[in-house]
Amino acid sequence: MNQLLLPRPNVLSALSGSYELTVGATVSGPADLADAVRRALPILDLRPGDTGAIDVRQDPALGEEAYRLVVGSRGVEIIAGGRAGAFYAAQSLHQLLPDATYRSAVPAESWVVPGVRVEDAPAHTWRGLHVDVARHFLPKREVLRVIDLMAVHKLNRLHLHLVDDQGWRVESRAYPRLQEVASHRARTATNHRREEPAYDGIPHGGYYTLDDLAEIARYARAREVVVVPEIDVPGHASAILAAYPALGATGEPFEVLDRWGISPAILSPLPPTVDFLTTIFDEVLGALGPTPYVHIGGDECVLDDWEASAEIGAYRESLGLADVGELHAWFLRRLADVLAERGSRAVVWDEAFVSGALRQDTLVMPWRGMGVGRRAAAAGHSVIATPVFPLYFDYAEAASPDEPMAIGDAITVTDVASFEPAPASWEPGERERVVGLQGQLWSERIPDARALDYRAWPRTCALAEVAWGGEAGSDFMARLERHLGRLDALGVEYRPLDGPHPWQRGRPHRPSTVQVAAAMEHLDEMTQSATSTRPSI
Repeated sequence: MNQLLLPRPNVLSALSGSYELTVGATVSGPADLADAVRRALPILDLRPGDTGAIDVRQDPALGEEAYRLVVGSRGVEIIAGGRAGAFYAAQSLHQLLPDATYRSAVPAESWVVPGVRVEDAPAHTWRGLHVDVARHFLPKREVLRVIDLMAVHKLNRLHLHLVDDQGWRVESRAYPRLQEVASHRARTATNHRREEPAYDGIPHGGYYTLDDLAEIARYARAREVVVVPEIDVPGHASAILAAYPALGATGEPFEVLDRWGISPAILSPLPPTVDFLTTIFDEVLGALGPTPYVHIGGDECVLDDWEASAEIGAYRESLGLADVGELHAWFLRRLADVLAERGSRAVVWDEAFVSGALRQDTLVMPWRGMGVGRRAAAAGHSVIATPVFPLYFDYAEAASPDEPMAIGDAITVTDVASFEPAPASWEPGERERVVGLQGQLWSERIPDARALDYRAWPRTCALAEVAWGGEAGSDFMARLERHLGRLDALGVEYRPLDGPHPWQRGRPHRPSTVQVAAAMEHLDEMTQSATSTRPSI
């Protein structure tokens, strides 16, 4: 029985008896909870009724995402704290069915479910996956598929990185040159790190309409996933400035960046930029609907053009700020205030915390290591663990040329499963402020959905295990091997545990170009400086 469920529940015990679930069975209970069960089990084509094979009840004392699931000879009972709890109970129930039920069409009409009792609740409220659609665009249909896979694994935050030097990915009706100019580049770099530049000569681009964003958000909410949009500013701005150069610190023209790495392009911190971003926030939030979190970046900013600008210097002095580092902090605080007025909390990368002056309700993602994450927690900020090691899934899983080209190596499934998001060595108050963790799929070397599958899975299974349970169970690898059959049925082109299939190798990885252990040591050193906004790797 312990081999069945992933992520591992808090309590799972076998009961005598079993129950036969059939296609078209009835589900009874409060309408919102019963609907959540139906959404989680589309293969059963469940019908609402006053009594049913699946009986759902609510117990608010359990907490919104908590549930109890009992399967016995008389049927299935779900007691949930809220809609999310009912949805997750149904996901656990689905895992008690054969792998074939994860296919879009199945050869059977009924399945015998073993008797079981599950008592469960997540350890962390933020169980996230970050998808970079700016470097390589991911069509809407693939974003919806990512949401489906997240739901299966009880992940609940989809962080969409919509903006970067290499592309702008959302429609603006107020600033149409963003989709007309900033959404595509003429070519894409193909060279390995620190090689002479080489390009493919193929235009790349795409963007989501505001209607697409609305659809994505509705689809996600129905699966208990919150979309967290990221508009990364003030750096990473080549694409924005290709469309609207007057928003830059110098006014000079830019092109959408066709290489990887960081550009010195940076938005001006002057009032017209704040007005521009306020309009963008209003458009994005208007499309997404209720949006509790908006990521505003703040990372890897080259502030030289701010320093050199007499106009920006005079504005900084008028604000009583001592240097451009304080101006960087002020700018992000101003945007966080704008979002707060609209009911959203700002999320930032850790450079923004190091710069100082954040609103107390701003959430911090310490990508450069959990040392700076601990400092943010000690300062009273909610922290989402996002360190390069072991949560950057664009790194190769082995230091081998058999792996497809990656930024560096190596981060394995075991590394992810061993991660401790809230270390026992921290003070209790610091540990309590770690609200969750998130895997990052930066897409410089993830050109399409097949590559995304390879990088994400099964490492994201380990992420889900730790995010839900707080740590991986000692039997995680055995349960993962069992779980791969479900991924096969879902059509996920994951990386096999013993290495890639021949057709998954692609352009060979160059081992040790960036070694993750050395990178983490350097990144931690960078976080000790309040002026560490510059690119770090």
